[in-house]
Amino acid sequence: MLENKEHLYENAVLVGVITQQQEEDKLIEYMDELEFLAHTAGATVVKRFTQKLTQPDSKTFIGSGKAQEVRDYVKEHEIGTVIFDDELSPSQLKNLEREIEVKILDRTNLILDIFAQRAQTSYARTQVELAQYQYLLPRLTRMWTHLERQKGGIGMRGPGETEIETDRRIIRDRISLLKEKLKTIDRQMSTQRNNRGKVVRAALVGYTNVGKSTLMNALSKSDVFAENKLFATLDTTVRKVVIGNLPFLLTDTVGFIRKLPTQLVESFKSTLDEVREADLLIHVVDISHDSFEDHIASVNQILMEINAHQKPMIMVFNKIDDFSYEKKEEDDLTPESRKNISLAEWEKTWMSKSKYPTVFISALTKENFEEMKKMIYDEVLKIHISRFPYNDLLFEYFEDETDPNN
Repeated sequence: MLENKEHLYENAVLVGVITQQQEEDKLIEYMDELEFLAHTAGATVVKRFTQKLTQPDSKTFIGSGKAQEVRDYVKEHEIGTVIFDDELSPSQLKNLEREIEVKILDRTNLILDIFAQRAQTSYARTQVELAQYQYLLPRLTRMWTHLERQKGGIGMRGPGETEIETDRRIIRDRISLLKEKLKTIDRQMSTQRNNRGKVVRAALVGYTNVGKSTLMNALSKSDVFAENKLFATLDTTVRKVVIGNLPFLLTDTVGFIRKLPTQLVESFKSTLDEVREADLLIHVVDISHDSFEDHIASVNQILMEINAHQKPMIMVFNKIDDFSYEKKEEDDLTPESRKNISLAEWEKTWMSKSKYPTVFISALTKENFEEMKKMIYDEVLKIHISRFPYNDLLFEYFEDETDPNN
């Protein structure tokens, strides 16, 4: 089975547009991320298509000439999937499938597919299923048109629109059922959070694939699933952690991403509640990524949307072991770039002036771990003292070699 694993990957091409709101360098970043998403979902990207437009075409997202170019390429190279970097409207999907005659996916559908693959628990599967049905409902006509192109087949012959209306009713009923099921689970999880008492709660937040689960494992000595792929873990995990002699609860949450589908934000409400109700946020950043500053902005935007942006926070810049630095020659007159800035120079930029405690670590090699743990300890202790003002003298940070968390 393992020998044939590479044959399970389906070939795909990516399509994106350069607009007034999305310049070329930004599109390249998004397309790099889209390729990583496609790989995570199980696709091999063989080519990228880009087009410069004032705004995406309302009928086919890209121009008719570009659509024909994509069609010719996928037909010549037997490509089965075309993935667009933005969410497509139902009519755009319908028109593109008619024009290109292969499976068309947009960024939202791709992310939903990854979430469906990664969901392990019944709760996560319920959340993903709800998001998928909400995405599917307005696109049923497009899907039925796609089915009508199939040659024969049992169940493919029928009055048409009647089946669509029946499917719509079934899906609406299923959405209502899933929402009620999630409400019940949300109440149960809220009760669980309340039953944790007044123990300080810290939550790991950050962009997807920045190393939150690896950090969780290192701090709590647990075995949370961690992998170098996007959305490696979807389920919220809570572990008791003791630093020095101070216990607190640490939560690992689902990673954020740019252009996060609104359906997922709604269906993962309870997961985001873990962030909303945390006492301390540990914002993990992959400093080895070229777009880490954009990732920080994206996470901060989502934190603002869920009203969690004013909480105490620690900035943890992870993966310093992967940080690449190319020193410029003295006679090199080309402009400075991210690759020419050393880690020491980064530490002296806006990061050192941040209003939050900041530390640079490697969750993999545990470099600067003690500095980070002391920082977490200090922040947790502040919250603990404000909650229990009469036993603040009971805690003192110390490094104990017998402590399994050190």
